[in-house]
Amino acid sequence: MTQKDIILETRALRKDFGGLVAVDAVSIEVQRGSLHSIIGPNGAGKTTFFNLLTGNHRPTAGTVLFNGKDITYLPLHRRAHLGIGRSFQITNIFPNLTVLENVRLAAQALGTINFRLFRRADSFRDYIKRATEVIELVGLADMLHMPANTLPHGGKRKLELAILLAPNPEMLLLDEPTAGMASEQVPELIGTIDTIRQQGGKTIIMVEHNMNVVMNISDKITVMNAGRVLAEGIPAEIAANKTVQSVYLGELYGDFSDYGGGHGG
Repeated sequence: MTQKDIILETRALRKDFGGLVAVDAVSIEVQRGSLHSIIGPNGAGKTTFFNLLTGNHRPTAGTVLFNGKDITYLPLHRRAHLGIGRSFQITNIFPNLTVLENVRLAAQALGTINFRLFRRADSFRDYIKRATEVIELVGLADMLHMPANTLPHGGKRKLELAILLAPNPEMLLLDEPTAGMASEQVPELIGTIDTIRQQGGKTIIMVEHNMNVVMNISDKITVMNAGRVLAEGIPAEIAANKTVQSVYLGELYGDFSDYGGGHGG
C-alpha cells in the first residue's frame, strides 16, 4: 500500500483524561475506498479514538492525517469541509421536517448558496436534485415527503446516512450504526452501507459492537483493548487470532460461524 492509497492515518495518537490514558499511542492506516472497522470490549478506548478522528476530542499527543494533511487540531466543521462526514449513536435529524427537507438542508450546509435569505426557490434546484439522489440510494424514495419523526427507527438510521452523504464527503465515520435497531432491521441497513461504499467510492470507518456485522462487511479490522491496538487484519485473520478470542471470551466463535467471507483485503 503506497502513501497515495492511504486516506487517513494516525501516528502515536494519545488521549489522557486526568490520570487515565484512554488512547495510548495508536497508529493506524486506512486504505482509500475500504470499510475499516474498529472494535473492542467496553472500555477499550475505541469511542475516544473515534472522537479524536472526528475532532470532538483534542489529543494529548500524536497526529491525525487526512489525505496527507495534518488535521489533528481542526474542529469538526472544518473537517466536514475537507470531506469527512460523521454519524452519531443517537439519530441527529430535524424531526418535524420531511425526509427531503432534512437531506436538502444537509446538502445546502456545505454549498455555495448556504442559508442566504430571499433566494428564489429554483436556486436550490441542485441541492434538491442531490438530496433526491441520496434518498434513493439509501432506500427512502417512497418516504420523500414524510415527516422524519414518522419514520421507524431503521428508517431514521437510513435518513441519517442520507444526511451524511448529502454534501458528498470522501470519508464517512459511522458510530455504532446498528445501535438500537431490531435484529431483523440490521441486514438491510448494512446492505445500504455496503452499497454506499461500493457505488459511491467512499471510505468508511465504523465503530460497531455487532460482531456478525463487522465480520461480514469489513475489509480490515482494528481491535483495541486497554487503549491500544491489540490486533489488525482482514476478518479471517481477526477471527482466528487467539489473543482476540481471549479478550472477547469466545464471543467471536459464534458470530464467525455466519461469516460469509467479507471483502478480504
